[in-house]
Amino acid sequence: MEDTKQPGDTYVQSFARGLSVIRAFGPQRPHMTLSEVATQTGLTRAGARRILLTLAQLGYVAIDGRQFSLTPRILELGYSYLSAMPLWDLAQPYMEEVAEATRESCSVSVLDGTDIVYILRLSRHKVMSINLAVGSRLPAWATSMGRVLLAGLPDTERDRLLAASDIRAHTPHSITNIEKLKQRLAQVRADGYACVVQELELGLQSVAVPIVDRSGRVIGAMNVSGHASRYPSDEMVEAFLPPLRHAAEQINQALRQR
Repeated sequence: MEDTKQPGDTYVQSFARGLSVIRAFGPQRPHMTLSEVATQTGLTRAGARRILLTLAQLGYVAIDGRQFSLTPRILELGYSYLSAMPLWDLAQPYMEEVAEATRESCSVSVLDGTDIVYILRLSRHKVMSINLAVGSRLPAWATSMGRVLLAGLPDTERDRLLAASDIRAHTPHSITNIEKLKQRLAQVRADGYACVVQELELGLQSVAVPIVDRSGRVIGAMNVSGHASRYPSDEMVEAFLPPLRHAAEQINQALRQR
């Protein structure tokens, strides 16, 4: 059935179109022509041109002949969010301790809809086929940090996000049954950590713990990830969980004092 829901009078369509143009650029499309931008966004060429030229005048887009690309100034938009996040300036020193103790990559993420978004990352080894960095998104249900974040939600919100998630097998180890996922999340809530072994990508395993604010609400998650060939998952948990928990408690304590 066609969705007949229309934007309300608080919806600024031109602003939404401008954001769609910004989001059209990415690792696979760092440079685009006007026609390519129009195709990617569903805008007319005239509409895409007006937005691109406006962004260029504001310094967010560069023009080289027929090619358009984002400029470093676009980072201001993300930095505004990160600099307002209490985790951003508190977590990094403790993450460095974890990375040093484990000799593995350490990351912090937050929940955004059905995905996790990386807001901090210290990389020791490349453990996935894609390059993970600040701003990278992964499905929450299939990741250790995502399961920590989902487990910290009220059951109704957790169930809503699971129902909205694109749950499918990424590897033969993926848990795709929602009831089994709910059971796993209940165990994560009881244990206070999550361990995911080769469910998102073969060879990738990780363990994560929650980061909570002064009210006890889970606002982020921190994990250590590594390749399954380097150690069995039980040894990973035994070795990595103590430094992760220690770092998380230090961060939690700092958040409580703010």
